[in-house]
This record gives sequence, C-alpha cells and structure tokens, in this order.
Amino acid sequence: MAARDERWSAVTDSAERTETATGHRGIPQDSAMLDRYLRRRHLWEPGLWTAWWLLNAAANSVVAVMDIQRRDLDFPWWEPVVWEFSSGIVLLALLPSLLAFERRFPFQLSTWRRVLPWHLLATVPYSLIHVLGMVGLRHLAYELAGGHYEFGNWGRELFYEYLKDARTYAAVLGVVYLYRLLLLRLRGEARLLTAPDAGPAVEAVERPERFLVRKLGAEFLVPARDIEWLEAAENYVNLHVRERVYPLRSTMTAIQDRLDPTRFVRVHRSYIVNLDCVAQIEPLETGDARLLLKDGTRIPCSRRYRHVLRQERAPSGA
Repeated sequence: MAARDERWSAVTDSAERTETATGHRGIPQDSAMLDRYLRRRHLWEPGLWTAWWLLNAAANSVVAVMDIQRRDLDFPWWEPVVWEFSSGIVLLALLPSLLAFERRFPFQLSTWRRVLPWHLLATVPYSLIHVLGMVGLRHLAYELAGGHYEFGNWGRELFYEYLKDARTYAAVLGVVYLYRLLLLRLRGEARLLTAPDAGPAVEAVERPERFLVRKLGAEFLVPARDIEWLEAAENYVNLHVRERVYPLRSTMTAIQDRLDPTRFVRVHRSYIVNLDCVAQIEPLETGDARLLLKDGTRIPCSRRYRHVLRQERAPSGA
C-alpha cells in the first residue's frame, strides 16, 4: 500500500509540475507542435500521402530515363514519365478505398490472423483496377502525343504487376501500422488505474476519478470530470480533453460501465458525452439530434438515446 501511495504521489507531483509550467494539467510544452498537427491531420495526412506517391513517381521516372540513356535505348524521355505517373496516379486514387478497407479490417498484432485472408483477397481487385486504370491513362497519353501504347501479353503482365501491387499494398499496411504506433507514442495512451497488489485502492477502481496517461516517457493524471466526450475508434475509445485526444484500449460498453452515470451519458453507439459540456440539443427531422458542446464541437445523438439525454438534462435552447 505504501508503495502504491508513493507511486500515486510521484505521478500527481509530476502532473502538478507540468500544469505549473504550461497552464494546463498534464500537457507538456513539447506537445504544442503535435497538437497543431493533430488539429489539422485531416489536411496533413492526404497531403503526405500525395507527396509520397508523386515523389516516388518522379524518382522512378528519373531512374528510368537515366537507364534508357545509359543503355542507348530508342525511347523518348516522356514515355517512362508517362509509365510511372500513370501508375502512381491510379495507386493514389485507390488509396482512400484501401485505407477504408483497412479500417474495416484493421491489421494489428491482435487481429492479423483473422484479417490477413481478407487483405490477401483484396490485393486481387486492387491490382486489377490499378492495371486497367494505368493502361487507360497510358493509351490516352500516347494518343495525345501521336503514338501508340502496347501493354504486351496480358496474362504475363498482369501477373508481373500483381507481384508489384501486392508489395505496394503490404507497404501501405506497414506504413499505417507504424504511423498509428507513433501517434500512440506521441499523443499518449490512457489507462485505467488498477487496484494495488495489497491493501485497499486509493480510489474506487470500478468508477475511477482519474485516468493515467503515458506520454513521451512521462506519466500524468487526467481527472474523469475533465473528459468532454468519448468516441469509439476501432479497438480504442478516444478521450477528448481540452482539444487533446488520449486513446484508451477499451470498448464503449466497458468504459461506460466505469463512468459516473450522473455525469456521462451515451448518446450514440459511438459517442458518450459529459453532460456538463453540452450547450444545446438540436433536433433533426429524422428524429435524431445533434449536440452542440460548449467548445463548438457537434456530436450526433441517435433517437435511441435522445429521450435518455432529455431525462438526464435539458440544456437551454433544447
């Protein structure tokens, strides 16, 4: 028990020192750049993917042109450029569908055996669409240049392109997996405080008043009352605290059972809100509603949970 209390005090002292230095409880100063990135990740992520694919196509084009010149082959310089960019453009257009499929079947250490067959199956239409798309773009480019494009033996070339496309598909999955690991490391991952090995717990474990967050090698506490809303995200529940997001490995049902029901209410199968943060309920013609939080965030409220929310609290303007 003494060891538990000492550890608790150390974590609390660390959080207080951080709050003194930054003005926000448990928010290190070196996370400001990360926070700016996360607020604009919906713009950064497509931009980074696009830059990666276009730079890769440009680099491959330069290498192909250099090989042609070195071997004294009779190809105009623009042909390898068309080959590479037609392939890159189609792969880039396929990326949103690939990422959406990965979200449906997330490739993680705990799920890879179950989802691997689905991803292996998906490589076939992925490659076929890629080949048909790039061949079509090449025919168009050659016609505009007054030339004629021949893909070659379709059976052999389809198999050749599939081998490359399967590796590209796997590379995208690898990048997504590593990217998520990096974000978890940088953003901080929330955990429920567990009971000590001996003696009574410092606070009720079944209904915690605080969450422990590990971020950048440091630990700090987030009071449960500071959580504004919770959102389901695959195998995690994202805790939204003062424009910051801390993933908690849990399900919505499991975490709902651990939260104070007088403060937190389920409003959607994917959302839980802190009643103190709700400013207004906006009814919709469908029978559902939209919640306006005090910070301007809008959260859907399904008709299944709307009457429960009204019973708990009826904000002004509802």
